[in-house]
Amino acid sequence: MTSANPLDIQPDLVVDLLVRFLREEVGQSGFQRSVLGLSGGLDSAVAAALCARAFGPSNVLAVTMPYRTSNPDSAGHARLVAERLGLELRTVDISAMADGYLNQERVELPLRRGNVMARCRMIVLYDLSVEWRGLVVGTSNKTEILLGYTTQWGDGAHAVNPLGDLYKHQVYQVARYLELPREVIDKAPSADLFAGQTDEAELGFTYATADAILYHLIDERFCEDELVALGHPRELIRKIVDRVVRYQFKRLPPLIAKLSLRTVNRDFRYLRDWEHSR
Repeated sequence: MTSANPLDIQPDLVVDLLVRFLREEVGQSGFQRSVLGLSGGLDSAVAAALCARAFGPSNVLAVTMPYRTSNPDSAGHARLVAERLGLELRTVDISAMADGYLNQERVELPLRRGNVMARCRMIVLYDLSVEWRGLVVGTSNKTEILLGYTTQWGDGAHAVNPLGDLYKHQVYQVARYLELPREVIDKAPSADLFAGQTDEAELGFTYATADAILYHLIDERFCEDELVALGHPRELIRKIVDRVVRYQFKRLPPLIAKLSLRTVNRDFRYLRDWEHSR
């Protein structure tokens, strides 16, 4: 029977593959534990559930990192997920950390403030990863990555990412299969960097619309006219394509000027597990 939505997946199979991915990639790096930010949102809840299955709940450190203007519901939902999964949850308030810089430099622009907070959170995760002796697991999905809706060296930083090839629609499917709390699944997606923020309001379109366009654009390589023929507005298609092109730099490792015969990430590109297989 053909699926009504080409984005639909077999969540049981996907969960099995992602659990295997986490065990293999983290294990080959010499670790058996993981650390991740648990925001109270959908993506981090799914990533946490996958880590709990891959390593066991006692080997996963979940960290909630509120700022003073964060919605209290976010911390409550993070606790709900941690309790459901049996994870240790640590709370690190980043207010003083972020305000030290924001106040000194008199940063008022919401975009800059949000980026600073996102990077403060990643500083916390990478520091705690040393104490915990586990790798930092990313929580960004494919839709966010393609749209550039991530902060470089903030939520875009991680050692491994189990969700990066799942569109938002597919993350919802996995969340329902994993029976995560309805409060988390049903809430409006938000980075919770300032009061009233939602992802879709900032983007100017819904995740459902973005997923439909991106799937045909990226996975099926449709051209603009083919997307218009499917019923998508040309202006919106161009807006989404512009974001995919404009934020390509976020998806690439830093470029290194080539001077020698073998340059890192150009001519010297061994497999991730090279050291463990030679």
